Amino acid sequence: MAVELTPKQIVKELDKYIIGQNEAKKSVAIALRNRYRRLKLEENMRKEIMPKNILMIGPTGVGKTEIARRLAQIANAPFIKVEATRFTEVGYVGKNVESMIRELVDVSINMVRNEMMENVQDKAEKMVEEIILDSIMGVKKKKNMNAGNFMDLLNMFGQNQPRREEPEEPVDNFERREALRQKLRNGELEDIEIEIEVEEAPAPMFAGLGPEFEDMGIQIGEMFSNMMPKKIKRKKVKIRDARKLLLPLEAEKLIDKEKMIQEAIDRAQNRGIIFIDEMDKIAARSGGSGPDVSREGVQRDLLPIVEGTTVITKHGPIKTDYMLFIAAGAFHVAKPSDLIPEIQGRFPIRVELEALTEKDFIRILVEPENAITKQYKALLETDGVNLVFTEEGIEEIAKIAFDLNERIENIGARRLYTVVEKVLEEVSFEAPLETEVEIQITKEYVRQRIGELADNKDLSEFVL
Repeated sequence: MAVELTPKQIVKELDKYIIGQNEAKKSVAIALRNRYRRLKLEENMRKEIMPKNILMIGPTGVGKTEIARRLAQIANAPFIKVEATRFTEVGYVGKNVESMIRELVDVSINMVRNEMMENVQDKAEKMVEEIILDSIMGVKKKKNMNAGNFMDLLNMFGQNQPRREEPEEPVDNFERREALRQKLRNGELEDIEIEIEVEEAPAPMFAGLGPEFEDMGIQIGEMFSNMMPKKIKRKKVKIRDARKLLLPLEAEKLIDKEKMIQEAIDRAQNRGIIFIDEMDKIAARSGGSGPDVSREGVQRDLLPIVEGTTVITKHGPIKTDYMLFIAAGAFHVAKPSDLIPEIQGRFPIRVELEALTEKDFIRILVEPENAITKQYKALLETDGVNLVFTEEGIEEIAKIAFDLNERIENIGARRLYTVVEKVLEEVSFEAPLETEVEIQITKEYVRQRIGELADNKDLSEFVL
């Protein structure tokens, strides 16, 4: 989806998946549109404008993560979600905060690679077709792939050796090949078994070094695996499976790797979105000692990343100045003011998300494009069960979920999954039935399946 959407259009897109939370939607829509506005400015002014990071405050299950994830999809931007609690201050055992920038770059590279591979898909399909035809007709290319890589390794150390390639066998009868090509395109040969050559993925090197050396271990491992000759494995597979295996390999050979990495780095730096969850868990609440020292240390480690710094990755230096950071937390115990002042200043836009009401639950069950009721309806249709949710049935599910949140623990919309799963447990277990059936989820049906359980406080606390 294009990033040229207006803030109103962005909110409209978010409305398809998230109920309520209009203030939060408005804030993220403005933040996204401002990024597009910035890219239209002259270079001098563009350098001066930094994204305004957002801090979302609200209980669990009200849509904080979903808003950020859907926003990234609308913008077609690299996006990662991290928990602040997985990081620790330098010197403690745990992940370094810089690892999230490396993860964002990897996501961006995969995104650009997939787009570039789609652009060369037609050409790659033709190449795969030729490989499959060669295999059917027994044409073998007598080129030693391992030898070629080994020669590259020798050349690196100045041991230049002329590469020898034996001539390919002449191609068989042209008419026969074209007749096979036609059958292949008509899908007549899909179940024929052929032998193909695929590169074997190298085993991870330097694994198990520990979290603090993880990134370094991956980079050293990749460097060595690129130097060593690639292992070629011969596999016997059906043509339909061979096509799936060969297509991504051939498409990747056609893309410009250097251009891919440059585009991915640019996209990560200027359009990347990082969602930092559980921000309240690293807020120091005392004057002190113990784990609070590490919590404050994590905030201080996060500060340069959010302020704007350069992180060294295996693909080169990455600037974080223009990345958009969205932090979120329930802030039940800690308050935003418990964060260090510098971090508070780096999240100037504060949005408080409202707790969900019973009416919100009713809307969540039916309105979004990915509504829970639509998901279960589609799942059970595959087994010949037609689920029909009546209005009273929907209201009863929402009422029970809301009451459980009030009595036990408020986990927001996530409680709906628990309740709906329990309501549909029996029909999900019994399906498929001998004939197609229609099952109406009425108020009585819901009460029958879950009423006693929901009413019994001791039972509902454990089961629901």
